[in-house]
Amino acid sequence: MTTHTESRQMSVSDQGATVWLTGLPSAGKTTIAYALAERLRAEGHRVVVLDGDEIREFLSAGLGFTREDRHTNVQRIGFVAELLASNGVKALVPVIAPFADSREAVAKRHAAAGTSYLEVHVATPVEVCSERDVKGLYAKQAAGEISGLTGVDDPYEAPETPDLRIESHHRTVHQSAAELYALLDQRGLV
Repeated sequence: MTTHTESRQMSVSDQGATVWLTGLPSAGKTTIAYALAERLRAEGHRVVVLDGDEIREFLSAGLGFTREDRHTNVQRIGFVAELLASNGVKALVPVIAPFADSREAVAKRHAAAGTSYLEVHVATPVEVCSERDVKGLYAKQAAGEISGLTGVDDPYEAPETPDLRIESHHRTVHQSAAELYALLDQRGLV
């Protein structure tokens, strides 16, 4: 026999949601997503991290970095995230998604389907991101080897009213993930 509390826990752990982490390259989006995913899995949640780099390699191979291609990439990721979330998976999406209208279209897709969607801005200043330079992109841009780097010589439209803004440069990864977990808890998603 299942108690009311066990029933509630089972339904919450089976409830899907998309958590979209947007921010500049090297802001800490993916690191925070994986830290949160580890905690959620330990609690029995079904979790998938839709890493932007992996999606570009497999789902969006052939797309460039024009505004149109970036929009198409974000819409593809948004479609997959909503599909997973509507089937009880917590989809953590650390993807730059530099344009507000692209993120808004993803949010509207979720709203139309009645699927939980949270937008999280990992608000790390470009100076900090360029020091971290996890993938060497800022160094390549400074050396003239690449152009179109989001936040440097290509636009990044920061969310005006995200569900959460994390200043990762003032917090540890654990603190950032805990802050995001607290938002999920507040929304009844954990």
